[in-house]
Amino acid sequence: MEPSQENTQPNQGLDLSAVRSKNMPADQGGQAAGAGAGAGGAGGQAGQDPNAVAVPGLVFDVDESTFTSLVAISDRVPVVIDLWAEWCEPCKQLSPVLERVVTSYGGRLVLAKVDVDANPRLQQAFGVQSIPTVVALIKGQPVPLFQSALPEPQVQAYFDELLKLAGENGVTGYAAVGGAEPEPAGPAHPEAEEALAKGDFDTAESLFKAALANSPADEEAKFGLARAGLGRRLIDQEPADLIAAAEADPQDVEAAKAAADAEIVSGNADSAFNRLISLIRTTAGDEKESLRLRVLDLFEVLGADDPAVTKARTALMRALF
Repeated sequence: MEPSQENTQPNQGLDLSAVRSKNMPADQGGQAAGAGAGAGGAGGQAGQDPNAVAVPGLVFDVDESTFTSLVAISDRVPVVIDLWAEWCEPCKQLSPVLERVVTSYGGRLVLAKVDVDANPRLQQAFGVQSIPTVVALIKGQPVPLFQSALPEPQVQAYFDELLKLAGENGVTGYAAVGGAEPEPAGPAHPEAEEALAKGDFDTAESLFKAALANSPADEEAKFGLARAGLGRRLIDQEPADLIAAAEADPQDVEAAKAAADAEIVSGNADSAFNRLISLIRTTAGDEKESLRLRVLDLFEVLGADDPAVTKARTALMRALF
C-alpha cells in the first residue's frame, strides 16, 4: 500500500509517512470467488479486479434454492443474513436499518434477506427461535450477531466488529453490483485530506468529524480522524524525547501514550502496542480505559490488515479479560 500523505510543515516535527493508507481494497490481493446470488444469479469475477465479487445488489432476497450462492460470496465478502417474516413488526423496524447501514459500507458487506415463513428449512438450519434474527457468513461459517430490533448505532457497532473478524480471516473483498467494477476514485474527503497534508490537524479533525456525523460507518473518515488526532498530539514533539520520558518512568500512563504515538510514526508499531498493553495489565479505572482507547485509536491509524494490529488485538483481549 502507498504511504499516506506526510506533513509538509517542517516546524511541526512530525512525519506521518510511516502510517500506511488503507484506501483501496484492490491493493490487498487475493482472488474473488465465483458466485451466483439472488434470483438473478449474477456471478463470477467482477471486471478485472480480483477483489471484486459480482452480486445482484448490496441487498437482495434469497430462498432455499439460491442460498448456496451465499457461501461462495462469503469467501470474499461478509454476508449479513436478515431472517424475517411479513407478520413480524420488529422485523419491519429492523429491516430498513439493516439495509441503510449495509449500503453505507459501500460493498464491504452485503445483506441477504430470508423470509422464514417461505423458507422453513433455512429457519431450521440456523436454529432460529425468534425473529428478527441476524447472522452472518464468513467463508461459509455462520457467525451469530443479534436478535430483535436494535438502534442503528448498535447495528453499526456489530458490523464494524464483523468486518474486523472478516479481515482477520482474509475476507477483504468487496461487492460489485451487476459485475461492474467501480470507477477509480480520488480522496473521499479532499478538503480534510488537504488540511491533513498541510499539518492543519484541527481543521482536518473537524472535517472528518463532520463527515462521520453524516455517515457513522465512513471508514475513510474514521481513518482520517485517527491520523489527524495522532498528528495533533505530536505537534512540536520530538519522538525520541517522548520515548525516553516513557522509558524513564514506565508507570506514567500519559508518557506511555505519548511514546506509543511516537513509535507509531517511527514505524515501530509492535513496541507501541507492547508498551500500552503491558500497562493495561497493571492499571485500573480511568487509566486502564484511557490506555484501551489509545490502543483502539492506533488500530484505526494502521488498519485492521496490519500484522502488528492483528497480533496486538489478541494481546489486548487477553489483557482485558
